[in-house]
Amino acid sequence: MHYAEQPSAPYSMISRRHAVETQVNNVVGTLNLLFALREHVPGCHLVKLGTMGEYGTPNIDIEEGYIEIEHGGRRDVLPFPKMPGSIYHLSKVHDSHNIHFACRTWGLRATDLNQGVVYGIHTEETALDERLLTRFDYDEVFGTALNRFCAQAVIGHPLTVYGTGTQIRSFLNLRDTLQCVGLAVSNPAGLGEFRVFNQFTEQFSILELAQLVSRAGRALGYSVRVDSYVNPRVEAENHYYNAVNDKLLALGLEPHYLGDELVQSMLRTIARYSDRVNAEAIEPSVRWHPGEAEAVPGEALRGEALLDETPRRR
Repeated sequence: MHYAEQPSAPYSMISRRHAVETQVNNVVGTLNLLFALREHVPGCHLVKLGTMGEYGTPNIDIEEGYIEIEHGGRRDVLPFPKMPGSIYHLSKVHDSHNIHFACRTWGLRATDLNQGVVYGIHTEETALDERLLTRFDYDEVFGTALNRFCAQAVIGHPLTVYGTGTQIRSFLNLRDTLQCVGLAVSNPAGLGEFRVFNQFTEQFSILELAQLVSRAGRALGYSVRVDSYVNPRVEAENHYYNAVNDKLLALGLEPHYLGDELVQSMLRTIARYSDRVNAEAIEPSVRWHPGEAEAVPGEALRGEALLDETPRRR
């Protein structure tokens, strides 16, 4: 199981040094692993953590790794086109191409888990005892959207919605992340096969997540404000997004779906450690485009109807 990669898009966009570190660590590290497998354990099944961010936001349905194309009267099944949105995501695309090459050329076997955005605090094991809790990232570099919103709600910081918040992404519970890894390991790819699983359970817009946290927080007595921030990233905010995730479900994945109860559980856990939250780490400062305006709070997203709207499960 290959988890040894720098996992943050914002980190890769901080500077040239951070971009180079990301590419070298991720791409060269994976190449070294591929050569080690070829030389020493060519029959080993490599399970590598990828990302749904490799695909970008194309105006067609996102398939699981491959797409059947008809062009000029001929037909073929080819790797799905990639439009990554950061230097980190580019490194994962390079990984995928290198692993695919190793499978086709050397006969290795691999599964690429294109993971969506992970949220949550507990696994079945960590829920047994508070002392088993692991790190929880809420900062702008390593924190993921829902986790960040929950921490912000607890300390009274406005929820940092970038732009309109209509960006749609794939999400899954931390528990399901581990479940997917187990399914991939228990059902290995064949020799010479490069297999791709889209590892997510639901799709939400960023604003829908903010609305969910706002509603769950208010139920617990928190005063939650949702702010629109100048988007520090270069990304489409209004776009089509519909990704296929059939393969892991076919292997027996039993999803944990997102709802008020889970978010309230996260808020309660964060509240017990709220004195450790550094509010200075929350404000977005890493900008994709040099010379772009500071990502400062804009007008609040107002209206009870907007904030009370139920997130749509996709």
